[in-house]
Amino acid sequence: MATHMSSCRSLCLRWGRVHRFGITGDRKYSSGSRYPNISLSTPLPGIPKPAFASADGHEKYETRITTLENGLKVASQNKFGQFCTVGILVNSGSRYEAKYPSGIAHFLEKLAFSSTAQYGSKDEILLTLEKHGGICDCQTSRDTTMYAVSAEVKGLDTVVSLLSDAVLQPRLLDDEIEMTKMVVRFELEDLNMRPDPEPLLTEMIHAAAYRDNTVGLPRFCPVGNVDKINKEVLQNYLRTYYCPERMVLAGVGIEHEQLVECARKYLLDVKPVWGTSTVSRVDLSVAQYTGGIVKMEKDMSDVSLGPTPIPELTHIMIGLETCSFLENDFIPFAVLNMMMGGGGSFSAGGPGKGMFTRLYLNVLNRHHWMYNATSYHHSYEDSGLLCIHASADPRQVREMVEIITREFIQMAGNAGEMELERAKTQLKSMLMMNLESRPVIFEDVGRQVLSTGKRKLPHELCDLISNVTASDIKRVTTKMLRSKPSVAALGDLTELPSYEHIQAALSSKDGRLPRMYRLFR
Repeated sequence: MATHMSSCRSLCLRWGRVHRFGITGDRKYSSGSRYPNISLSTPLPGIPKPAFASADGHEKYETRITTLENGLKVASQNKFGQFCTVGILVNSGSRYEAKYPSGIAHFLEKLAFSSTAQYGSKDEILLTLEKHGGICDCQTSRDTTMYAVSAEVKGLDTVVSLLSDAVLQPRLLDDEIEMTKMVVRFELEDLNMRPDPEPLLTEMIHAAAYRDNTVGLPRFCPVGNVDKINKEVLQNYLRTYYCPERMVLAGVGIEHEQLVECARKYLLDVKPVWGTSTVSRVDLSVAQYTGGIVKMEKDMSDVSLGPTPIPELTHIMIGLETCSFLENDFIPFAVLNMMMGGGGSFSAGGPGKGMFTRLYLNVLNRHHWMYNATSYHHSYEDSGLLCIHASADPRQVREMVEIITREFIQMAGNAGEMELERAKTQLKSMLMMNLESRPVIFEDVGRQVLSTGKRKLPHELCDLISNVTASDIKRVTTKMLRSKPSVAALGDLTELPSYEHIQAALSSKDGRLPRMYRLFR
């Protein structure tokens, strides 16, 4: 009580002093002040005029794009702050490896930011970045390779110079390639041992959906190809796909003119270490959706990494063809994916984690024996895939598959008004929350400019999401259900229905599997 009284008294005394010395209105400073005759509404002499951040007009937040003479695009988004994220995105990845041994993109990801013409080792690169508080990373997907650096804005010149060197002047030394082979082998072993099977199932569902073409080619280097990849193979691939016309220099948190100036200085007339690129050899194949099944019998009885045992589960992923992210139907499919949602049976949290999604309400809440039911949507420039991943005890696989096929059929029903609005609001919320992060804005700018040559701003995407109707959802789902299913199965597959039965269930009115009669059980 005494502490509370003393704190209140000190607050009143402070307020008394503030009021007496003229904080309110235009009262003058006290006679003991350094500036006795100046009111607070008058700027103090000798103090520089403040410069405030303003957003008067679209130019303050629009993405600016410039194409250099050699075809390289420079895209930037200004965002006030001490740090920036800058990187080079290349239109290359595992989908372009039809004429090469699979796994080159995986190798290049692990080799990134090693020794270059300017830097003797990876340690030298990291020390250079450290001077500007910087970090670097490289990620490859099926259609994009991204080299990125986050650092202080003052170090932009050094950052762009380093990126140019890492992308166009890598030494690819024999000992670096041997070390990369060890890293790749370890990652492949880890992929098969980890308790979370989602990356492996994603690989399998793509292999089933696009058999032996484009996005169906393996993203991770197959074990048999590790020793086939050498400096010559890597340089042949780089010579074809690492050309300026297939690159974007993207930056967030810097002035556009400054980034363009650095691009001209370090990326305009630079000759790559592998010589002139040959654009005519680029693989322009369009993804061919085939559908099919990929199975992997595997003992999942002992996958626990710690003292707590994980129950033995069989994992199934079923997918159907959707559309390219360049098509108008991409937004309704994104809303549909959010409406399905789902997650693990032990997820905690409220509606933001998907507790009101269909896979939660209709599947996990009703079938306690299912450990997971999650929806995923993968979209590329020429095709797309909507999948549902489910996990359960091996003895209940058949029932689990039927529950998932029923959910696919019910997608074509009328979506409730509240359900649809919740999914649209959740999608917009997720979009805006992700775009609070500077690296996410960078990736969004780079990927959109690389694939379309321009960028849709967040408010434009939110308008498109708001315009999605229940009839749009029904239309895109009906179209999706006409495609052949793609199935990936991992674990004990004794009770797995045949591919033909799964296909029949997805073609039926109620999603039920054909009945099977056995003399002995």
